Amino acid sequence: MASMKLNGGVALVTGASSGIGKDVCFSLAEAGVESIVLADLNLPDEAILKECERFSSHPSFRATAVVVDVVDEANVNDMVQRTVADFGRIDYCVHSAGISTKRSPTSDLNVEAFDKIMTTNSRGSMMVLRAVTHAMARQEPRSYTSTRSNTTRSLGRGSIVVIASINGMISAAGMMPYTASKHATIGIAKTAAVDNFENQIRVNIVCPSWTDTPMMQRGIEYFPALGPAIQKLCPLGRTAMVEEVSDAVVFLSSPAASFINGESLVIDAGFTLTGFRLAH
Repeated sequence: MASMKLNGGVALVTGASSGIGKDVCFSLAEAGVESIVLADLNLPDEAILKECERFSSHPSFRATAVVVDVVDEANVNDMVQRTVADFGRIDYCVHSAGISTKRSPTSDLNVEAFDKIMTTNSRGSMMVLRAVTHAMARQEPRSYTSTRSNTTRSLGRGSIVVIASINGMISAAGMMPYTASKHATIGIAKTAAVDNFENQIRVNIVCPSWTDTPMMQRGIEYFPALGPAIQKLCPLGRTAMVEEVSDAVVFLSSPAASFINGESLVIDAGFTLTGFRLAH
């Protein structure tokens, strides 16, 4: 079978200071990338870089951190240009930067809050995909040779994985801004996949449900009933471990997923299949 090892290459991860984005960096390092650029609105600290180095399996591993505001066009372009200038190319991009919102019924929505989350989550996704696909389209494709069949397949010019949410697949009461932004993010990513068929750039999406991250913990602090609700609604009776999401990201980035493109991988223990039944 094709390997989930990445065997070198350069990765760019947004939202890398915490949560899923941070753990994705650890998983990519463990899977064998040669270099990772950790990008976030809050500069990833030295401790995160050292953790990446500790988990890394590539002998020449390097990790560096940059500040990026994903809604700022010049800022995003500079992040991508600096990555290419410093490392030569971008083989893997994981776009994890995003924000959530407090619950509010449609009739009481704060318009400014709606605009902010749409700008960060949706426009930010467009900005990152626009800049990264532009750079990837100008680099040479990579290939993978199977040790079992001794056949070689193209890995294309790069792989992009966008972190969305099951809120991009279903609706949730009081969550219109977040739900709308994640539906839009999935549409943006799928269109980018179609637009880049000829460029041999794969774009996939992961859609996790409740995941044990600082953002999730803040949600439970704000809405304490959420904890017991998750235990009731999730078929496994718990939140996803962050590594369960980052492992899926590595799979979609790896040679094992070389024929997967434009897909939304739901990571929810079956909640979207059974949630309505369990809730009633």
